[in-house]
Amino acid sequence: MATIKFGTDGWRARIAEDFTFANVAIAAQAVADYVTSTPSGGDSVRRLLVGYDRRFLSEEFARLAAEVFSGNGIAVDLLSIDTPTPLISFEVKRRSLDGGVVITASHNPREFNGFKFKAPFGGSATPAITAGIEKHLGSRKPATIAFEDAVKRGLTRIIEPPDDYATEVRRLVDMHELRRARGLVIVDSMHGTGGRWTQRLLGHVDAPPGLQVITIRGDRDPLFGGVAPEPMPQNLRPLSDAIRERGAILGLATDGDADRVGAMDEHGEYVNTHQILAILLLHLARRKNQKGAVVRTFSQSVIVRRIAEQLGFQLFETPIGFKHVADIMIDEKSNFLIGGEESGGIGVRGHIPERDGILNSLLLLEAVIASGKRPSELVRDIWREFGEFHFERRDLKVPLERGKRLVTELAAETPDRFAGHRVDHVSTLDGTKLHFEDESWILFRQSGTEPVLRVYCEATSERKMKSLIDEGERLARAGS
Repeated sequence: MATIKFGTDGWRARIAEDFTFANVAIAAQAVADYVTSTPSGGDSVRRLLVGYDRRFLSEEFARLAAEVFSGNGIAVDLLSIDTPTPLISFEVKRRSLDGGVVITASHNPREFNGFKFKAPFGGSATPAITAGIEKHLGSRKPATIAFEDAVKRGLTRIIEPPDDYATEVRRLVDMHELRRARGLVIVDSMHGTGGRWTQRLLGHVDAPPGLQVITIRGDRDPLFGGVAPEPMPQNLRPLSDAIRERGAILGLATDGDADRVGAMDEHGEYVNTHQILAILLLHLARRKNQKGAVVRTFSQSVIVRRIAEQLGFQLFETPIGFKHVADIMIDEKSNFLIGGEESGGIGVRGHIPERDGILNSLLLLEAVIASGKRPSELVRDIWREFGEFHFERRDLKVPLERGKRLVTELAAETPDRFAGHRVDHVSTLDGTKLHFEDESWILFRQSGTEPVLRVYCEATSERKMKSLIDEGERLARAGS
């Protein structure tokens, strides 16, 4: 058995190397053993929902997982088509299921696939749940029932995606605000499971006649057009070009399984995820008069902290990974309002404790329309009020041990100066983060899901940010 290790959100590996049918069966058996060993809540029949994304062989891997679950006496609903991950999480909670499995590698490159477990509360598995699943890995041979036999015996059902998720999203979005909108919005699904979901929701009978919505890269392509399905600027050139050519007011994007959000302004320029979270926070607080706690992960912006402080909202800072945000979302004592991570995962009050790229796309559109301003103007307004910051992230392929060593060395022997700027202090909540006197920072962190060293940087000018991150990359590559 190859190493199966669940990272920040499930297990991911290269297809045909570690991500094989044999290993998916082992992972599914571990989930089955975990589910059948936990309290049932009074129902003697355990029930799981299984979904999948648009990657190579995803439906076949999902079918195999269903065969294993059926072989363990677990009732399975297998979705008939590729489906956004947030829909699966929502259905697990709505139907009080014992969990859900999604075959997806989210935003990872095309050669990867993955296996996510969604907990009964409608979010990613907590560390305790993950540990419980991993404890069963390889402990016994997978039990299976042939798919056709499981269907005939009623152990497995093939179901269409229910309408309840769409109803929930429309409930959380102010359709009255959208009715008065005018202009063109372009949605880029990056060939992922987001498909035409956002366009379809906006095209509902309650949507405004003056708002035009088109989708690009909405069809399945397991190669994702030659880029990773992650809504970062280098992967969103088609969206940028379409905005400029068609004169759109906003561009929205979702990743491979539609749980992350990305955006571009009316000029086709990237609106980074720090700015999206800041816009949504201010929209909820100032226009919707909502109050509560704000959560930011270790690589999120200084601006988010400054906004929370000015509003008088409690601020939580967590390690990187949306599961840490979700932990606070499900804590009733936290009075959670909104939280997010740098990679585009955002959660809001009143929804499942899960990031949702489709919902957050619509909330961002609502915020832009409600402001009466263009997206670029909203960003400049935030800079004027809370300070101007520029951000960049670089994912560097360097030897694993070299990356780990650099992170450790920078924490143990922090330099007095970095790229010519005096280091004020260092923090090590998740990786090693150097802070400068004007609150600029640079963070070095080894990825939990890929053999990649990530370097994040935010600074008070674009020039300073470039000098810091260039030096960070030079250090990371030295000796590799």
